[in-house]
Amino acid sequence: MMKSKLMVWVLMSIFVFTACGFAGSDDPEESKQEMHVAAADGIRWLDYDKGISRGKSEDKKVFLNFYADWCRYCTMMDQKTFQDKEVIAYLNQNFIPVRVDSDKNRKVSREYNVQGLPVSWFISEDGENIGSQPGYIPPEMMLPLLKYIETDSYKTMNFQKFQEGL
Repeated sequence: MMKSKLMVWVLMSIFVFTACGFAGSDDPEESKQEMHVAAADGIRWLDYDKGISRGKSEDKKVFLNFYADWCRYCTMMDQKTFQDKEVIAYLNQNFIPVRVDSDKNRKVSREYNVQGLPVSWFISEDGENIGSQPGYIPPEMMLPLLKYIETDSYKTMNFQKFQEGL
């Protein structure tokens, strides 16, 4: 029963996206409009359990960010990195964005051995940890880092080599 509901949902999703013309465009103005729409509401954060489950079911990588309200650099990421339109659009389109308040969800924080904040983890489509990046990540560094992970370039080259090719 669950499989048939999932299959109906997947087929409906495919139909809606193709019917609405989300296949992409070579027109730069249209791409800018799509990015603006994706960034309009900000990052669509999910809680840990829902996000990890959705990453597996949608076969998408998860961007997992640990933070706390008292953390100065977490606040900087909120105000700068996570407000950047390109970062917002790329995260929403290519990852399942997940946020964990390390004070409120200590169990998950212990699972990831969170020692300092902020810290961002990248998780593969099958739920395996790809790696983490501790500390504040400015928007101009976050976007290339997201692209490096999303394109699976981390499997064949280091980040510095990837950046040289950009």
